[in-house]
Amino acid sequence: MIPIDFLRRASPELGLGFLLAFGSSVGQTYFISLFSGEIRADLGLSHGNFGVLYTVATLASGLLLLWLGKTADHIEIPTLGIITLLALAGFAALLANATTLLMLCVALFGLRLCGQGMLSHLSMTAMARWFDKERGRALSIAVLGYPAGEAVFPLLAALMLTLMTWREVWTSASFGVLVVMIPSSWILGRMISARRLDETASADSIKSVPMRASWTRREVLRDARFYAVLPGLMAPPFIITGVLFHQVHLVETKKWALAEFAACYPLYALSATVTALVCGWFVDRFGAARLLPIYLIPLGCGLVLMAMTNTLTSAALFMVLMGATAGGATIVLGALWAELYGTDHLGSIRSLSIALLVLATAISPGLMGQLLDAGIQLETQFVVMAVYVAACAIIFAVLLPGLATEKSPSP
Repeated sequence: MIPIDFLRRASPELGLGFLLAFGSSVGQTYFISLFSGEIRADLGLSHGNFGVLYTVATLASGLLLLWLGKTADHIEIPTLGIITLLALAGFAALLANATTLLMLCVALFGLRLCGQGMLSHLSMTAMARWFDKERGRALSIAVLGYPAGEAVFPLLAALMLTLMTWREVWTSASFGVLVVMIPSSWILGRMISARRLDETASADSIKSVPMRASWTRREVLRDARFYAVLPGLMAPPFIITGVLFHQVHLVETKKWALAEFAACYPLYALSATVTALVCGWFVDRFGAARLLPIYLIPLGCGLVLMAMTNTLTSAALFMVLMGATAGGATIVLGALWAELYGTDHLGSIRSLSIALLVLATAISPGLMGQLLDAGIQLETQFVVMAVYVAACAIIFAVLLPGLATEKSPSP
């Protein structure tokens, strides 16, 4: 499905995209939430209070991303990647030493901004900008960094927590970013810079000429299609973030062991990987817009399953279904804006959409936590979210003809 000659020609670019996506794991909810029980116990926080704190930190990171994400249009992405990784290591060290609510909030803000926000933004922006004819395949390879992190980090964290404190685990994470991620990014960045100097612009795998008119962010904000697709695009990050943030509570209510649930993460990663590869192939042939009515369906089925059953087998199947939507969502978000609005201002446009998606991830932990504090169980919340997902899929199907047609910016 992925030609070997393509991997050879574009290996530095693909490698950097993968590495940045993998490194974002340190700031992703599924990793941070593994320590939620220890953090709440150390600092005396309830489910709802910690959820609200997490929401505030994530919301603030999303607002800053509106401005910071635009730098990808003016500064080389490899350079920005190294700067972001340095900041990520610093915030991980701060979390390891957090003893007050202010320190915790600042650390969470930085982890969400640098990890979930900037590293993910840079990885996907690079693939969408550097590749044209094989954009879907490039994205499908780069996004493998996400399931790779999802397969490695939870199991590694669960193992390390049996040997050391949660603070020592976060100190180790900071050290790992400094000694592994940053040197690797620097090497790949040097290779990419050399290729830009030595290779001709006609290389098959590297984008050289825009395929359609490029919109500015201001023009995008006047386009009704942008607002029409947002509710559906925000559904997966909202739901997946909320579920994974409260995974410790989910495990307790279902009477599973945390290690047993963590062992299901490789299934999530495998499902996301396979789906991403298939969706990348699909995008190169039919376009990202045609995936919109389809990619939400597995998540909706998984939510219904979790609302109705309590077996560990259902947890494994839920992770597979959730992973399928997560893998599809990453490809869709990576390619859709380039298809609709071109690539000249892609950093600015993606930063806007990512900021809104971060807003969704900011709201869900706090909202779900407050609902839990009010006595509304996760099973009830899952049913409501499943209905919402089904409605979004139907809306995408209705919108599809207009999205699949090329449109120029309004004067």
